[in-house]
Amino acid sequence: MEYLREPAVSGVFYPDNPSTLKKEIKGYLEEAEIEAVEGEILGVISPHAGYIYSGPVAAYGFKSIMGRSYDTVIVLAPSHRSYFEGVAVIDRGGYKTPFGVVPIDEIMAEGVLRETRKVFSDPKAHRWEHSLEVQLPFLQTVLEGFKLLPLIMGSQDVSLCESLADSIYNVVTTTKKKVLIVGSSDLSHYHPYNNATRIDSIAVRDIEAFDIERFKSDFAKDRFEACGFGPMLVTMLLCKRLGAHSSKVLKYANSGDTSGDKDGVVGYLSAIFFKKREDQDRTKTSQYLSEEEKAELKAIAREAIESILFGTSMKGITPSERLKAKAGAFVTIKIKGELKGCIGYIHEPMPLYETVKNAAIHAAFQDPRFTPLTKDEWKDAEIEISVLTPMKRIKDIDEIEVGKHGLYIEKGYHSGLLLPQVATEYGWDVITFLEHTCYKAGLDKDAWRSKDTKVYIFSAQVF
Repeated sequence: MEYLREPAVSGVFYPDNPSTLKKEIKGYLEEAEIEAVEGEILGVISPHAGYIYSGPVAAYGFKSIMGRSYDTVIVLAPSHRSYFEGVAVIDRGGYKTPFGVVPIDEIMAEGVLRETRKVFSDPKAHRWEHSLEVQLPFLQTVLEGFKLLPLIMGSQDVSLCESLADSIYNVVTTTKKKVLIVGSSDLSHYHPYNNATRIDSIAVRDIEAFDIERFKSDFAKDRFEACGFGPMLVTMLLCKRLGAHSSKVLKYANSGDTSGDKDGVVGYLSAIFFKKREDQDRTKTSQYLSEEEKAELKAIAREAIESILFGTSMKGITPSERLKAKAGAFVTIKIKGELKGCIGYIHEPMPLYETVKNAAIHAAFQDPRFTPLTKDEWKDAEIEISVLTPMKRIKDIDEIEVGKHGLYIEKGYHSGLLLPQVATEYGWDVITFLEHTCYKAGLDKDAWRSKDTKVYIFSAQVF
């Protein structure tokens, strides 16, 4: 090989003895309990601390891809030891761990170098960096026969992330490789345990919802912390470009959960992005809820909010099959008729009753447009729940029925959604509805006319 990147942190961040390392990783994988993912997993977000701290969390994401097959794994990681503009790649040779050498995908590396000047060959930037290296022993344990495209991000501004995602996407589509993208990042650093979990919950929410715009906005406004914001953002952008519309946070914890020291902790997250296989039986459950099921969801939303406001416990429930089925939903809160918060999930990331519980909490306390709900406001609060049907992409705007359909518009990295009742409340016609959904997505009002804009319709059971 022309170049061999030797291990820098084996024996420090993880064992340097192959047998000991294998035993440790397998132990983490055995402890990680996950549900099987029906669909094609395109991306993983994984932490990068020493294995005794973050290994139990990292195992969740890597277990989800165990036994799957990829031509190339693209690992994006932040630079901790030096700052530089752009992205450093090793474009030849291999990365060595105690398990052996992972060969570089030289064809893909050459393609990315050709696509953009923001990526350059620089093995020195990789030499002592741990954030990429620690992903490899896990990958070598759960996958076979893959090559590596290693990318260290020196700068992590949004424009670089979007440009990098575009460049990688072009190379992936040109080479027709089956790829997995791994974004390496830890979350908040050295806050007390309770503060850390509160801060990290913002990132968890945005990733769970696969809401790229809110993820960017929340980070820009310092609502959460992440040393690998750039790698996570590129992973989300690239997965969406490659067709992923579903995400799942598999595990969140922090170093206080493993070390016991809760004075100053580091947050860890394991998440996946995937193309979902259509399940027709599941889609039926987002419609035709009974009056009892509607009442149950309203009670869940109220109890979830009160658990935060008053520190009360939620009652245990035995959900019906419809409420256990995965479905998208929004919770809207109004105070004396005025909007106070509206948050939801559109890609069916979790069972409906969990979707409503989480959406209610986020609408009440974490909608960035409003101040958190107070105890005084609660007595005048009204809750509205919208349970969504699956999205259907349309070819002609004549398919849109105002009053029946909501709209979801997507162009590049921009997306926006308006519920069916919004157009009715404001008396909009179809064109006005389209224009306002474009505004919601951060686009020009006529963006819906563009050939590369995707327009989806959906219905909602509102109660």
